[in-house]
Order: sequence, then C-alpha cells, then structure tokens
Amino acid sequence: MAAIPQGLRLDVEMRKIREAIERATRREVFKIEVRTAVRSQDIRRTIEEEQPQIVHICGHGMKDGSLLLEDDGENNIPVSPQGLASLFKLHTNYVKCVLLNTCYSEKSAVAISQYINYVIGMNNSIKDQAAIAFAQGFYDGLGYKSYGTQDVFQRAFDEGMVAIEMEHISQELIPVFKKK
Repeated sequence: MAAIPQGLRLDVEMRKIREAIERATRREVFKIEVRTAVRSQDIRRTIEEEQPQIVHICGHGMKDGSLLLEDDGENNIPVSPQGLASLFKLHTNYVKCVLLNTCYSEKSAVAISQYINYVIGMNNSIKDQAAIAFAQGFYDGLGYKSYGTQDVFQRAFDEGMVAIEMEHISQELIPVFKKK
C-alpha cells in the first residue's frame, strides 16, 4: 500500500518489488495487490478483504512514529503507532509480517510487534534510494529457495540490509527487525 507519494518514488519501489517476485523461484506462492493513495479506511478495508500474509506500507512517517495518510479532503493526517497496533491486533490470524517502509517507523513497528510475528520499521529518516534497495532485497530474499529451518523473514530482512550496503547508500543501520 502506498500513501502520499509526494517527493517519493513509490512507483519505482512497487516496480522493483514486482520484479523481485517475478524472478522468485517460488513465485507461484505470491499474489501482489497494490493500493495507492491509501487513506486509513483503505488500509483497514484492504487488510480485511485481502487477508494478506505480508502488509507492505510505503510513504511518509513522522518523527513521533506516526504514519502520514490523507483524509477524504486530501489533508494530511497522522496515524499513531498505537492506532496501527490496534489495527493489526484484529488481523493476527493471517498477517505474518508488516513492512513499514517509511521514515521514523520504528515506534510503530514496536507497537505492532505485540501482535504480529515479524515487523520491520525504520529507526530514522531513510533516503528513497535506500528504501527502494531494501524493499527489492527483502522481496528477493523472500523469493529465494528456503533451506531447512531457516527463518524466511529473517533471511529476507538480512537480504534487504545487504542490498542497501552493496549500493553504498550508507543507511544500512536504519531498518530494524522486530519479532513478537
């Protein structure tokens, strides 16, 4: 789901994710549903309708950990970490991982991780190039063949971190991985 794209290359991020899934050795297990210009009600409804295992939100985050969305009047409204946690508390039986690819989303990741097994957030502002590299690496990692008892989400997170590092973006310490 993409929210408030001003100044961000969310189209590139979505394309890179789709390409990673298309290259995946296990691509048949993935189904991608894209929603853009999401409002709070769109996020609520989409999660209920689609019942995804992974929820990926890209957009803008605020220093207090809030996710910035628009309302029906196209006014920016913050959704607090607790508001996001309350939302995901309702979907614990199918959502396995939440990726908040927004600046300052660590507080939201911590709050959501009370209910969801794997949550990724950003502990600072993150450059668009780094956010895109991380997303591409994460989905590349999800698509790789898994071996034995390897934690697929940890492996995908690690792959995202390597993608940032190998691009020489110097932001590889910003994504954080929270487990329930």
